[in-house]
Order: sequence, then structure tokens, then C-alpha cells
Amino acid sequence: MSSIAVVSSDEDAPRSAPEPSAPVPRARRRRPLRLRVHSVLRWLHIYTSMVSLLVVLFFAATGVTLNHPDWLAGERTDEVTGTLPATWKTATGIDWLVVAEHLRSAHGVHGTVADRRDDDREASLTFRAPGYSADAFIDVRDGRYKLTTSYQGAVGVINDLHRGRDAGSAWAWLIDASGVFLVFLSLTGLGLLFYLKKVRLKGLLVMTAGAALVVVLAKLVT
Repeated sequence: MSSIAVVSSDEDAPRSAPEPSAPVPRARRRRPLRLRVHSVLRWLHIYTSMVSLLVVLFFAATGVTLNHPDWLAGERTDEVTGTLPATWKTATGIDWLVVAEHLRSAHGVHGTVADRRDDDREASLTFRAPGYSADAFIDVRDGRYKLTTSYQGAVGVINDLHRGRDAGSAWAWLIDASGVFLVFLSLTGLGLLFYLKKVRLKGLLVMTAGAALVVVLAKLVT
């Protein structure tokens, strides 16, 4: 038997896989200014509304109750009498701290001292808090007093909080912050309207009509 020689050629030789080419880095395109402004406005509008949601709802609801103080009215007035302790008056005059602490402990008076005055016959001390007032009238000759306490109920409390009346400096700061939040919500909402082509014109017309209505009503009542 004769042997058969197998001749290999370049075509029959195994081919190696081609080496992958390195990816070509693409230059990142900067977003157009219009889209960047839209993103900022949307971010401000969403998160400002979330932060201020409860505060805005509170002032919106109490705006209605403030306009209708007779709704759910629960006003009550109490009067009591008593005599101050012997230490209420010193050689230099009335010790207002002793007077205030006695009224707080004996009758549960609360709030901040809003006013105090005295003459040769009578002295008075006034406490104020949202929806609450207490007025003490003192006979300077013998220390006897009459305390009149007024409660305006839950609606009176929230109405005074809406006004910022007798609520302290911390609440005043909250009212200021609420005003800033409302300005942001209004301006960012207006800015977003310009990106809504289908309703932009209608929205601007409604805004103009609303502003005109407010101006007309303001003119009528002033």
C-alpha cells in the first residue's frame, strides 16, 4: 500500500480571531440651555412644593377660616378673683415676676406677658397667646385681683397663627419662609408653563384674566 502525503496549504491552516479594536471615546455633548433651565425649574418646583406642602395647606385652609371666624366658634370667658402673696410688693414697687408666677401656678395662666401697667390705685398684667388672653386687674392697696381669661376655641387659635399674632418669633420666621416658598412655587410654575406648547397660550390667558379679576376686586373694595 502506498502512502498518501497530505499537503497543507495556507487556506487549510486555522485562522486566529481578529483583535478587537479599542472603542473610540465620544465627546459628551452639553445639553442645550433651554433643557437645562427646564430641568432646574422642574426640580425647584417639585422639591419646594414637597418641603412646603403642609405649611401651604395650613395657610390656605386658615385663610378660609379667617374670613369666616363664626364657623365652629367656641369662645368662652372665665372670671376668678384672688389675693396675691405678701411678697408681691416690695419697697421699690411691684415684683411683676412674683405676680406672674402666682397667676400661672394658681390659675394655669399661660402665654407671654404682653402688657403691664400700674398707678396709685390699680395695676394690670396681660398675657397673650394664639386664641387666648388673660387680664389681671390688681388693687394695689391690698393685693386683691380679678382675672379675666378668654378662650377663642380651635378656630381662634389657627386664625391667630395665620396672622402671626402672639405666636413668637419662631412662628414669624415660619410665616416668612412660607411666603418665600409660595413665591418660588408661583415663579417656577410660570416658568414651566412656557415649556408646555399645547397649553401655554391658554395658561397665559387664564393667568391674565385672574390677575385682572384681582385688580378689579381690589379697586372695588378700596
